[in-house]
Amino acid sequence: MEIFGIELIDVEDFIELLMRFTLNTVVIIIIVRYLYYKITNRKDYLFTYFLISTIVFLLCFMLENVTLELGFALGLFAIFGIIRYRTRQIEIKEMTYLFLVIGVSVINALANRKISYSELLFTNMTVIILTYLLEKVFFLKHETRKTIDYEKIELIKPENYELMLQDLEERTGLVINRAEVGRIDFLRDSARVRIYYYESDNRLGYEEEDYERGGDDD
Repeated sequence: MEIFGIELIDVEDFIELLMRFTLNTVVIIIIVRYLYYKITNRKDYLFTYFLISTIVFLLCFMLENVTLELGFALGLFAIFGIIRYRTRQIEIKEMTYLFLVIGVSVINALANRKISYSELLFTNMTVIILTYLLEKVFFLKHETRKTIDYEKIELIKPENYELMLQDLEERTGLVINRAEVGRIDFLRDSARVRIYYYESDNRLGYEEEDYERGGDDD
């Protein structure tokens, strides 16, 4: 049955869409919800990754018969891979997960009929297992950071580094791993300090901020 020359439903293609979409969704849920989110607790990126993955998958699948399949897929990598949200700077880890969910979605959508479902499943499981090993086994601690406007400018000197760390730990309540001094404002007797700490060592969660709002801090 056709409407304006378009089939109302192609059962075979529709079943294939459901199977591939289900596979892609399950893989993305495992990667984003049970690997990324459990470590970072970043709900904003959780929302972003799910929607971008869904849109990329459906976009690729709907345009699967376009002659520029490979070029189109690489174009998606280029477009989404260099996204820079103008309101904030994306961390390298978040950019890696963004690239990961896009890549998985493109693979699941554009894999042609020469690729069996077992091969497709193996590819997805490899990505999941590798991500799990990197997050849970090889790297046991996730280092995050926070930017602070620091007024004790006399402590930013290299010889006072340990005193600065001690003061920052007392005032923030965080177990700080290291710290870096950014822009120094002698007119206001303050400096911008970036502190690094392990989330597993601190019970209270802090939302990561931009190192500099509206400009580079270094």
